[in-house]
Amino acid sequence: MSRKKHLVILSGAGISAESGINTFRDSGGLWEGHDVMEVASPEGWRRNRQLVQNFYNQRRKQLIECEPNQAHKILANMEKDYQVSIITQNVDDLHERAGSTRVIHLHGELRKAQSTLDPNLIYELDHWEIKEGDKCDRGSQLRPFIVWFGEQVPKMEEAIAIAATADILVVIGTSLQVYPAAGLVDYVPSTCKVFLIDLKKPEVGIGKKVVSILENASTGVKILEKILKSEI
Repeated sequence: MSRKKHLVILSGAGISAESGINTFRDSGGLWEGHDVMEVASPEGWRRNRQLVQNFYNQRRKQLIECEPNQAHKILANMEKDYQVSIITQNVDDLHERAGSTRVIHLHGELRKAQSTLDPNLIYELDHWEIKEGDKCDRGSQLRPFIVWFGEQVPKMEEAIAIAATADILVVIGTSLQVYPAAGLVDYVPSTCKVFLIDLKKPEVGIGKKVVSILENASTGVKILEKILKSEI
């Protein structure tokens, strides 16, 4: 029996937008009315911890009310025919809730908290709010488990290793402007087929022969599914 082809998905904010999750890049650099550096940087955390906690508490509350869309569900279903690895820049858990079993979050996870003292102390949240005084096992304040601008991306090496074994790479809903995540396209093998699903082509080139599907995520993933089924 032949091995399943390795289908690697690099997903960004565009795939979650259909589920009602807003993106800051569509708002002139603002995210829910805030300059992104106020709420997504270590400096912002040091300046106004309460603002940052409240911001992510509201994002978490919103996420609980959102549901996976058709794009998330189709990708999860593709595990029947492919070895599917999802590398996402998104901090929501919609891929997992749709049923995907191998998901790498490059920029953290909204429904988790981490210690401000030891970044290796990470906690699952069963509620939407992190409060002042909520502490880790070592006694320090909990913060959102989010990789902020200027911080290292701890999952990057794992993501590179996954990209290097891709038979098919699908880039969905990302402008390819946030590094180092955008650089993953440079690590796929020369024989890898590359698909791009987005309403518009990113301003930066992928540098490989790409099949562009200029649609929203759900429509684009349906088209991709038909293309791939015709090749099985």
